[in-house]
This record gives sequence, structure tokens and C-alpha cells, in this order.
Amino acid sequence: MSATETAIASAEAHSAHNYHPLPVVVASAEGAWMTDVEGRRYLDLLAGYSALNFGHGNRRLLDAARAQLERVTLTSRAFHHDRFADFCTELAELCGMEMVLPMNTGAEAVETAVKTARKWGYRVKGVPDGMAKIIVASDNFHGRTTTIISFSTDPEARADYGPYTPGFEIVPYGDLTALREAMTENTVAVLIEPIQGEAGVLVPPAGYLAGVRELTRERNVLFVADEIQSGLGRTGKTFALEHEGVVPDMYVLGKALGGGVVPVSAVVSSAEVLGVFRPGEHGSTFGGNPLACAVALEVIAMLRTGEYQERAAELGDHLHRELGLLAGGGAVETVRGRGLWAGVDIAPALGTGRQISERLMAERVLVKDTHGSTIRIAPPLVISKEDLDWGLDRLRTVLSA
Repeated sequence: MSATETAIASAEAHSAHNYHPLPVVVASAEGAWMTDVEGRRYLDLLAGYSALNFGHGNRRLLDAARAQLERVTLTSRAFHHDRFADFCTELAELCGMEMVLPMNTGAEAVETAVKTARKWGYRVKGVPDGMAKIIVASDNFHGRTTTIISFSTDPEARADYGPYTPGFEIVPYGDLTALREAMTENTVAVLIEPIQGEAGVLVPPAGYLAGVRELTRERNVLFVADEIQSGLGRTGKTFALEHEGVVPDMYVLGKALGGGVVPVSAVVSSAEVLGVFRPGEHGSTFGGNPLACAVALEVIAMLRTGEYQERAAELGDHLHRELGLLAGGGAVETVRGRGLWAGVDIAPALGTGRQISERLMAERVLVKDTHGSTIRIAPPLVISKEDLDWGLDRLRTVLSA
């Protein structure tokens, strides 16, 4: 067997089959390119589901990590460390907020947001104990913990994990009327993705996010924005909500915050909201560890320049122009997205999203499918226009075959 076949066979034999990866085994990567164990190079048009916004092996991020590795990597929150205050201060400033609660993974941050909203509802809003409700959108993807999949509408993510956690109301994404009708005095939060990534990069109707902000403000309900995939430069703004001039009550961040180097996530909000926690009521051994803070501080510094947001906006316009030319031609049914992020619905007659992804892999381009016939395109923000065009040419080749 080849080195690829050997590695995949070993993985299949000794790991749970909870993923169905493309049959490529990556050995190294730099920028927007990855090299497999056979020495073949591939253009990465997925960027770790936006965790690698700044590319593979980004020198600034690796240097920050190396420097911190020589000093201290973990203290737990039992003690203070000298990177923590700067991380919290600078992330709060980037978000225009006051306080930060750091965690590790995106799912942990969403769980933290749920707990925060409920505690705020009881201690500040005055909701009766055990009665707090959080409204979410259909087709959401916020993670895979038991609580989170309890409000998923994806059978693949939800099936066989019950009994499920109560306290959530699901309404159609993009429907302000349904949202308004679902609100009660016991509603403590509305938790949504400004753009739904796993659902196929679904962008809501114009004015929807501003409408959510208005409704939540009127009803004394927290607007919680899951910007784990859409935030930190991906859409051409620091946050996707900025496209409608909206500021939520709480940001949920992850993925790119750790630069693809270490897992870093956080909930960022006001002192009134995050101030509901008292010592011992929530925590994480690794949350806000020195290594994570060092890398995230460099990510924040890079975002402060605005160059990555500008690059995502400019290359994103180009990406959507080129993809738009494919739509309606028989091969592509619909293209959605914003910035360097697109969902492309392939005509079913050409094959499933998985089959298109495998054909692109044969052309040395890596994307990933979702929901049958859709492929997602989300290259690192550092990709060159030339490389992006090369990848789009390979897509045209696959679609015309």
C-alpha cells in the first residue's frame, strides 16, 4: 500500500468513525498550501473551517507561540499569569465590550454563553428559577455537546443522544415575525449565527440582523452572536454583524482566535452580563492559559491593522464575481456568502458535494461538502489572487467534465 493508504487504514482501524475525511493525509503546510505524505501539494480552500484565517504556519503566530513555550504554558486559573490581563483587555477592546470569559473550543464558548444568558436571566432580568428560554434558529450549528445538539435541527448531529436538554425554542432562520411571536417574559437570549456556516453559508435577508437587535433590545433579551466561523475577518469585517451596523450583547468567538495554532475561544460581553459570575460558578483548567493568550494577542494585533479584513473584502468580491458567472449555467444552482466565504450548490446531476470535493482533490484543491450537494469555499485570508484563480480554474474544470 502507499503511504496514504497505510495511514488511512491505520486511522480507520484505531479511531472512532465520527468523521468522513477526504482521502488525503497532510504532512506539512504553509500559507494556503498543504503537502501530503506522498509529496503532493494541495490548495487549501477550507482553512480549517475558518480556524486558519491567517494561513498555515503563520510566522508571527508561530514566533509568539515559541516565545511563550520557553516561558510558561499553563498555570490553571488557580493563579494569575502575566499574559492574561492583556488578552482580556485587548479582546474586549477589539469587540467594543468590557469583559472576557476565555475558554478553549467553540462548543465550550457556546455552552458558556448559554450558562451566562440563563444566569443573567435569573439574577438580572428576574425570570423565575428554571424557566429561562433561549431562542435559536433552525439549521443552526453551534457545536456538538449534549446541550447544544438538543437545539439542533440536523438529525445527523442530534439522533440517538437523548434525553435532550430543555429550555430552547427553535424558529426559522431569517424570520423576524416568528422570532417576535416566540418571545415571552421568560426569554433570556436569542442565539444565532450572523451567517450559518454548516448549513451551507446561509446569509440572512437584509435587515434581519438589525431587526433581531431591535427586538431583543425592546424585550430586554440578550442578543448572543455566534461569530465562531463568521468573525475575525472572514467576511471582510472584523465581525459579520458589522455589515448591518449591529453590535450584540455578547460575542461568542473561537476558531481563528487561536490562529490554527492552539484552541482558543471566548465569550465577550458587558460587565453587567459577565458580572453575574462569582468565583467557583464556572471555569476551565486550560481556559485563558498563557500559551493561548500569547497566540491570541498576536491574532488581535494582526486584526487591529485592518489589512486582513480589507483583503477578505477585496478577494471576496472577486471570488463571488467568478462564482456568480458559474451560477445559472447548469452546473451551479446557487452561490451564497460574504467575503472569502461561499456556499456553492452543485446541480445534483453532476454529483453530490462529496463527489465534487473528491474530484477537486484529484485536481489538487481541497474543499468540503455539506448537506448533500453543497460545497464550501473558505480559503485562508492570506491566499494570493493568483492562487485563488488557479483554484477556481480547477473548479471550472471539474464542473465541465
